[in-house]
Amino acid sequence: MRVTRTLRATVGAALTGALLITAGGTAFADQTRKDLWPLEAFGAEQLWKDATGKGVTVAVLDGGFRETHQDLKGQFLPGPDFGKATQEEGAKHLKPGENILDHGTGMAAIIAGHGHGPGGSEGVKGLAPEAKILPVPEYKNTGPATRWAADHGADVINMSYTEGRSADTCESIHYAISKGTVVVAGIGNEAATEKNYPVGCPGVIGVGAVDEYGKSAEFNNYNSDMDLLAPGVKIPAATGKSDSSYHTEDGSSGATAYVSAAAALLKEKHPDLTPGQIANRLVKTAGLPKDQKGVKLPDAHYGYGFIQPGPALRKDIPAGSEEGPLPMPKGKASSQLDAGAPDADPPMGGKETMNKALLYGGIGIGVLVVIGVVVAIVLASRRRKSAGGQSWG
Repeated sequence: MRVTRTLRATVGAALTGALLITAGGTAFADQTRKDLWPLEAFGAEQLWKDATGKGVTVAVLDGGFRETHQDLKGQFLPGPDFGKATQEEGAKHLKPGENILDHGTGMAAIIAGHGHGPGGSEGVKGLAPEAKILPVPEYKNTGPATRWAADHGADVINMSYTEGRSADTCESIHYAISKGTVVVAGIGNEAATEKNYPVGCPGVIGVGAVDEYGKSAEFNNYNSDMDLLAPGVKIPAATGKSDSSYHTEDGSSGATAYVSAAAALLKEKHPDLTPGQIANRLVKTAGLPKDQKGVKLPDAHYGYGFIQPGPALRKDIPAGSEEGPLPMPKGKASSQLDAGAPDADPPMGGKETMNKALLYGGIGIGVLVVIGVVVAIVLASRRRKSAGGQSWG
């Protein structure tokens, strides 16, 4: 039986308890809106008195977009043309029955959908319904897509996917953050501890899914990249074969979109805050279910807790340092990738580490041969991983 306490955004409240919805509820015009429990859990009607995302641009990096969907007409800004090759490559990795346009459309609607029907009372309504969506087609192409979004006015970048890391993945995110863009990415859905990208890059807000009772979803990946949770279980999504299709979805993808939408609300109300200070407000107001009270934070499964947009908008929270509470990239960001330069943030055991070992270790020629073989194996393994398919959350 559902508990009746809600995560409602009452003015000045420091709310506790799980992310829950009321047993009663508002009368809804259709089943999709009735099942859209995050809006009721967040007390969205009250939230929208403070902020709706107006004037904020959220770039959604994804496979494709159905810009004519009935819940999204008029919400899209002009996006880039990366050529047909990007979409065609993405289409090769779809599961049977999937459409290249589905995932991006679903994420855009969670962020900025306006619904349809009388007063927009039907279909999917986003948490930031007056934000604009900058649609950026992406397939294993995070670097160029991120830089394009940052250079074309993105206040928030949503990355509801995981993929292998390229040379420019983290550097491009560093560049976006240096321009004041909040970057949000999904933790992944394999219930594994392995690190993924782009969520593994410094400066990214890493997001996992939570259900309506405040429990971290069992499918979430769990490691030090988990920062926040948001609704991602049994979420009605604007996906399917037409402009009026819907499906119920589970995954860290939808959760990521809700955090991006919350960031858009904060960007509207607090436009002078840095990405780190936006993250600070979300972290400082995050909640935990009762059975997780006292857990050491950040926790691999819960991060700092689930987002509470109402308190994040309304509480009197000092801005704090520009970097905020999460690990941030160091140094100066490059405006473009220097193809001849080494990875700016090499993984532990990468080329820089190996070079130093060779320089200072006084290693004999026989050992060098062995190391050469090991390095070749490692590099081959990395290439295979980078060539692997992208995972939409």
